[in-house]
Amino acid sequence: MTQEKLSPADKANNGFPGKQDFAPPPYKEATAGVSTPCYGVVEVLAEFTWDDRNIRRVFIRKVYSILLIQLLVTVAIVALFTFCDPVKDYIQANPGWYWVSYGVFFVIYLVLSVFSESRRRFPWNMILLAIFTLSLSYMTGMLSSYCNTRSVVMCLGITTAVCVVVTVFSFQTKFDVTSCHSVLFNFCIVVLISGLVMSFVLPFQYVPWLHAIFAVLGAILFTMFLAFDTQLLMGKKRYAVSPEDYVFATLSIYLDALYVFTFLLQIFRCGQDSA
Repeated sequence: MTQEKLSPADKANNGFPGKQDFAPPPYKEATAGVSTPCYGVVEVLAEFTWDDRNIRRVFIRKVYSILLIQLLVTVAIVALFTFCDPVKDYIQANPGWYWVSYGVFFVIYLVLSVFSESRRRFPWNMILLAIFTLSLSYMTGMLSSYCNTRSVVMCLGITTAVCVVVTVFSFQTKFDVTSCHSVLFNFCIVVLISGLVMSFVLPFQYVPWLHAIFAVLGAILFTMFLAFDTQLLMGKKRYAVSPEDYVFATLSIYLDALYVFTFLLQIFRCGQDSA
């Protein structure tokens, strides 16, 4: 009776010839054909996937809950600065507070945008977001105090309608707005150049139609950014925001809505000045 000689490979397989050791592939090989681009500070975490509907639903609910509180605070401050004459007179007589709030807004915006730990560590992220909301609300309220009440109310209504329509569109459409980041970048350059031209023209003469064009371009730009940022938090698009960055997502949509309102105020104010 002949005895088969086992090869070294078969000996490693406990004496069973032909048996091979099927080890699981490494993570890099398993994910070699799947790539998920990230936007800015976005990170793809190993412990979750965007296919998990529960994670996405909780993330979106958290973002819009915080956003609703921010918008309610802003509307309350705008209403106070617009309808209360003593408050309106005080803030217009003390413009220095506007620049203080602008400095606070700018610093906190940089901190929350650049440093990921600052926007992910509770409760510091919420404290910074609250201070950011109050500073930007003060700036928006002071700008509103220079417009008449009817214009402010109309701009609030138009902004609300725009936000609702854009949000519904972003959730329902199959078009990937996040893939149009190059178009938004070029549009930003156009608005930036328009703002620089205005800054040179303003010391010599106030031109209402030039300011109106700039305001229209700004309102369109941030309406597009609103759709872009809304789809970022939805996931399943070219770019997505990590669920850990709910403060960053809230910050982006809140800024888009307030900028749309501010540019609409400028449009109505230009119409009043030219009348």
